Amino acid sequence: MWTILIGLGAAILVTWVALVVFLMVARPSRGALREGLRVLPDTVRLLRRMMTDPATPRGVRFRIGLALAYLTMPIDVVPDFIPGIGYADDVIVVAAALRSAVRHAGADAVRRHWPGTADGLSALLRLTRLDREAT
Repeated sequence: MWTILIGLGAAILVTWVALVVFLMVARPSRGALREGLRVLPDTVRLLRRMMTDPATPRGVRFRIGLALAYLTMPIDVVPDFIPGIGYADDVIVVAAALRSAVRHAGADAVRRHWPGTADGLSALLRLTRLDREAT
């Protein structure tokens, strides 16, 4: 049980660090950098809220559960100890599962559960292309 929690925490931390590094290299404006750093924790809270809401469709909860299960598995497609690309498969799988879950839940469900700012929600909707159907 502890290894699963430690693995999940490590995967979330590595994903957050990768986001921070990307944002530092891209050098967005100060406000955009601050908002970018908030998107990942807000997204984790969004997924937790969607998983625990009985109104969320079962398929969406299943997708989120699959992403969490993949993160906690000790065996990966690309081993995590390979520098640079070790966590790439984790990021790709989580991004695909997140996009699928958010798109299937719909923009209204995401807005209802979103814990962050309007700018963060806007960024998430753009990334998942929900902004096109919401306007």
